[in-house]
Amino acid sequence: MPYDDDLTQDLKLIRAAAQAAGQLALAERERGLKTWSKFGGSPVTSADMAVDALLKDTLLGARPDYGWLSEETADGPERLSRRRIFIVDPIDGTVAYMKNTPWWCIPIAVVEDGRPVAAVIHAPTLNETFEATLGGGARLNDQPISASDVTTLDDAAILADARLLEGPHWTEPWPAMRFEKRNAIAYRMALVAAGAFDAAIALSPKWDWDIAAGALIAEEAGAVVSDHHGRPWQFNRPDPRQSSLICAAPALHPLIVRRCAPIPLAE
Repeated sequence: MPYDDDLTQDLKLIRAAAQAAGQLALAERERGLKTWSKFGGSPVTSADMAVDALLKDTLLGARPDYGWLSEETADGPERLSRRRIFIVDPIDGTVAYMKNTPWWCIPIAVVEDGRPVAAVIHAPTLNETFEATLGGGARLNDQPISASDVTTLDDAAILADARLLEGPHWTEPWPAMRFEKRNAIAYRMALVAAGAFDAAIALSPKWDWDIAAGALIAEEAGAVVSDHHGRPWQFNRPDPRQSSLICAAPALHPLIVRRCAPIPLAE
């Protein structure tokens, strides 16, 4: 099968899986959720586990030779020997999901040799489906999207904690910007891809399942994605984390990295 056709089939598979998972998540919340805390204190629900099981059965049932990495599945070394793997967050933005606010999503990426090649971010409550294949552009509900063309940080629309970027501890001060928050990291990246925001910034480590799908969608929309030192990400490593997140319109990315350069990378 030609490579482009291969990616098209993978995208079709993960899009259908994400949409089915969204329907299940909505139904589970309607029935009533069981909730508990994971190690570290973050919440998890019975829906997270049900969606994880659905996605694993659906995706690995269709592609048994692919590897698997999910927030809600115990990790193991098997994925490291697979050329292609699925990277999944059953519900990104669990707190928003629990509170019945709309900013949660289901991100799924197909990663080949450490690089995302097909990706979907489905936000069920908003009826938004972002998708991309490597070299095929990015779309929202089948319509092409592109990152913003802003060239200055002055008055830029930023998804980040304002307290992170305000204060006297910065070597190069930040200009006045407009800050908002969205619970799901993947959804923040999708919004930058669509040009609804100019950048998303997080200086703490992020798990691969939160960012792999967003990385491809953002890059295919013309945004630039890296850690805060400007280093590109590599996925499907033994430690499935990246040190930080800068996802920005192309003209803004170097301006953000320059200001963040004095901050050490997380170990």
